[in-house]
Amino acid sequence: MNLIQRAIDFVLHVDKYLTLIIQQYGILTYAILFLIIFLETGLVITPFLPGDSLLFVAGTLAGAGALNVVFLFVLLSIAAIIGDTVNYWIGHHVGKRIIQHKWVNKEYIHRTKEFFHKHGGKTIILARFIPIIRTFAPFVAGVGAMRYPKFLAFNIVGGIAWVALFVFAGYYFGGIPVVKENLTIVIMIIIVASFIPAVIEYLRHRRRHGHKTKMR
Repeated sequence: MNLIQRAIDFVLHVDKYLTLIIQQYGILTYAILFLIIFLETGLVITPFLPGDSLLFVAGTLAGAGALNVVFLFVLLSIAAIIGDTVNYWIGHHVGKRIIQHKWVNKEYIHRTKEFFHKHGGKTIILARFIPIIRTFAPFVAGVGAMRYPKFLAFNIVGGIAWVALFVFAGYYFGGIPVVKENLTIVIMIIIVASFIPAVIEYLRHRRRHGHKTKMR
């Protein structure tokens, strides 16, 4: 199984992997979860890491007594906020040079800029709930020299809201029998649903672009 297949398998079966991590590493699981959320939000080269689904599953396991939900919420909120902060300063200091590298998808950058153009500063909050754009939004904010105090305010609100939504959704609903018995399907639904806003925005962009082309 190559690296891409392993990553896909981890995302789709994050519940099984996280259960194994808890069994093998105990309290260090919190540090592992912190690192994953930090990397998923903090580096433009790791947008493939699980975010929404990981938070939901972590909340589900907290509901089962394997983790402390309050500590989990506080810790992962901090990870999300620090991740976006690091990503912002990377974009601010070396963003333009990084964008030139082939391993940074230019289309992701373009879509995030379009999102910023439409939604302004609140993009930092909205982007939290959209995979890929979540990873690139703080980076683009740094490249675009968005004022840091303004960025930080949106970053804190967005980070707390994102973690709270998925962790507590998992905590309160993950233990319901129909959800528990079909957790893999639920994870897939969460992943697909997370991409819907980005797909809608992309289709709108294509339609607007096509309309302008026809008028010319």
